[in-house]
Amino acid sequence: MPGLSLVDRLRMAGRSSLLQATWNYERQQGVGWAWSLAPALERFYPDRATRLDRLAEHTAFFNTQPTLASLALGAAAMLEEQRAATGQPDAAGMTRIKNAMGSSLAAIGDRLFWFTLRPLSALIGTLLATASPWLGALALVLCYNAVHQTVRVLGISWGYRLGPAVLSPVLRGRLERMIHAGALLGVAAAGALVAALLVPGGRPSPLEFQLLLAGGLVVGLVATGRVRPSPTEWALGVAALSWAGAWLS
Repeated sequence: MPGLSLVDRLRMAGRSSLLQATWNYERQQGVGWAWSLAPALERFYPDRATRLDRLAEHTAFFNTQPTLASLALGAAAMLEEQRAATGQPDAAGMTRIKNAMGSSLAAIGDRLFWFTLRPLSALIGTLLATASPWLGALALVLCYNAVHQTVRVLGISWGYRLGPAVLSPVLRGRLERMIHAGALLGVAAAGALVAALLVPGGRPSPLEFQLLLAGGLVVGLVATGRVRPSPTEWALGVAALSWAGAWLS
């Protein structure tokens, strides 16, 4: 039986971008997961009835960090290839492996993407936006997606090659080092941004702006110890910043 082709893996990577398009409270990412895995099931199960049975199984509850889900998708594809040839693992075994991978990837993926890479990209974009808004926006998008899209595309191949062993201490160590390096870069970018805002062009900012910046830093430090803000908190925060910006201008 032929393994996954490059086209199959690229199709899975592309579909994984819509992993949460059908997110719901009952199955969360389950439907998106099954749709993303469908190219592998088409490859390994030529019999339509069997393929639909496997597809239905994969619509069950699943949840993880969306980008690192590519690793789990690749590993699940490898297991389905093995299952098509030998009958193992069975449905219950596949569910246990999926849930274990999902929780492990979520634990490290949230720290890497939500709490490290996203703030770092925003800081770099904001810093460059002080010179050119377009340059800042471009830098933000490129900084985040250089890592995000690389992991999303290559993660399918890593998971397919290694299976569940993709979550070995070697990979965990690499991701931990990325988190540490990103945190250090974020601190440096935050310092540079504060300096650029306090003394733009060599002229000190108004006292009102300095006080507002100091207050924002305090709120930001307090917020880092919490779970990500809710949509309502984001909306209120953006409204407050817009009001403050209009008042200072």
